Amino acid sequence: MNETISELRSSWQRIQNELAKSIEDRHFFDVYLGESYIHSIENGKMTVVVGSNLAVTILSTKYTTQIEDAAKAVLGIPVRVTFNIKENIKVNTEVSEAKETFFKSQIINPSLTFDSFVSGPSNLEAKQAALYVAQNPGKGFNPLFIYSNSGLGKTHLMQAIVNYVHENMPGKKALYCDSIDFFNEFVRFLGGEQKGTAFKDYCTSFDFFLIDDIQNIASKEQTLVTFFEIFNSLYAQGKQIVITSDKHPAELKSFDERLKSRFASGLTITINQPDVQTCVAILKNKIENSLLDINAFDPKVLDLIATNFSKNIRDIDNAFNKLLWYVTSFRPTKYIDMEIAYEALQSLIDVKQSKQKLNEQRIIAVVADYYNKTPSQITSTSRQGDLVFARHIAMYLIRKMLDTPYTKIGMVFGGRDHSTVMNGVEKVEKELKTNPNIEQVINEVKSRLKA
Repeated sequence: MNETISELRSSWQRIQNELAKSIEDRHFFDVYLGESYIHSIENGKMTVVVGSNLAVTILSTKYTTQIEDAAKAVLGIPVRVTFNIKENIKVNTEVSEAKETFFKSQIINPSLTFDSFVSGPSNLEAKQAALYVAQNPGKGFNPLFIYSNSGLGKTHLMQAIVNYVHENMPGKKALYCDSIDFFNEFVRFLGGEQKGTAFKDYCTSFDFFLIDDIQNIASKEQTLVTFFEIFNSLYAQGKQIVITSDKHPAELKSFDERLKSRFASGLTITINQPDVQTCVAILKNKIENSLLDINAFDPKVLDLIATNFSKNIRDIDNAFNKLLWYVTSFRPTKYIDMEIAYEALQSLIDVKQSKQKLNEQRIIAVVADYYNKTPSQITSTSRQGDLVFARHIAMYLIRKMLDTPYTKIGMVFGGRDHSTVMNGVEKVEKELKTNPNIEQVINEVKSRLKA
């Protein structure tokens, strides 16, 4: 196999991702495969360069079979793997050696996949767009530009694309990098024209080029010039470009208008703040992946975290980890109820103020409690009779007590159309005229809201 250095690097990354399925110990990769790379694949023999003679000994005696199996799964052919140290390998040219070190510290997390990305009204469109370009590179939506506030899943989608390519598109290569890493690599290899050219050639050798948080190189003029050249070359070759930012392309300051125009020429998608229902789904997914028992959590605890920490996924993770730390280190328990959750999270939120403040989520929570449901059930898409009725009550109270626009109420309830909300409110109003029991329900809920 006469592969280029960039192809060998990509293959080795994919082999390590495959190997991670059978060897979960991160220590193994850091100690024995740190600084490693494929030197060559010739006549059924794959030579891997590692950092020490000890690594050669350990890998040769204990892990050869597993690495050969992973290589066969990735390359599609059986290979015999041998290990050596760099001092024993002749490197042909200075440029070749330099190419081996481009983005060397960049690691793709194999767990960040489309399957593990929890979607809802706030991010479904972005997920679908990312999956589409992964399956159809360079066809129709190029570049794909995803923007949102920090912590809402942009990086997850970027790495999901790379993992999808590695798993499903043999022969295709994907390069993912953070914009700061792009800048650092550019500066590091700016020392000579030959190396600068090598950097551009390396970046344009991939079928997918994904760069995260492009706004971070806004003031770096030379870097942007080089990026513009790389972008144009990739685009002209029909290769897929994916870019993320915390701003819409038109709002990127210090970027050349030509570059902003290129960014906006494909498909621009935003990720919004997740609703409560999506946050609850994220928490359930986190619990399942942590091998914890979902039945050990009061559903209202998940709603508490989802309601108070929905600004971004990192806030949710922080609150959830704080809760686990509390019940592990200070108050061991087999069942996490609301009392324990309040104790654990009181340093992160003012629970008393949160309980007393009248807002959409507070009304939904009280209506849910009145009907012995959870807030996520009230905002769900379920058409179960009692849930639909409780949902209409909550919509009615939000409209009457807060004067919230129908459109905003619809967003609170999972992205429903304003006409759906209006219809629900009108149904409650009609019932109030003829059914005294409904008036009693409304008064009781209002009384609880004032308590």
